[in-house]
Amino acid sequence: MKENITKKGSTLFLKFALIILAFIAVVFCLILFFGFEGEGIRHVPYLQRFLDPFLILMFSTVIPFYVALIQAWKLLTYIDQSLVFSENSVQALKNIKYCGVVMSLIYASAMPIVFRFAEQDDAPGVIIVWAAIIGAPIVVSVFAAVLEKLVRSAIDIKTENDLTV
Repeated sequence: MKENITKKGSTLFLKFALIILAFIAVVFCLILFFGFEGEGIRHVPYLQRFLDPFLILMFSTVIPFYVALIQAWKLLTYIDQSLVFSENSVQALKNIKYCGVVMSLIYASAMPIVFRFAEQDDAPGVIIVWAAIIGAPIVVSVFAAVLEKLVRSAIDIKTENDLTV
């Protein structure tokens, strides 16, 4: 009984963390949208041509990010229901993997804009930071792929054992 309460407590904490992440993403989008629309940045001539493509690319990653959050929520729900070794879990991990790849591709497509900005502003560190931004969803995708393979092999072993008995 105590083990079940501990498991529910840890998944509850992770669900709370997902809610916080979703809230932070909304706040970040609002800051990007309304912050860049303010008086300061729109009046800097060399930044104006970088701003709109950058905003479009950043906002296009919101959809896969929220899809991945929803899939993570489903995965935590499956853990609560002791259905972690099921096809639904594998599908949720697969969706998280695809969302991470899509986000990385969108961020990588912005690399020419980042190069031009770094060249114009004489800030080569921006390229390194952007490479880290591209790498973060890739790390999540690889982790989801590894977990997907582990869950898949556990399902196969469980099925094989069920057939043996």
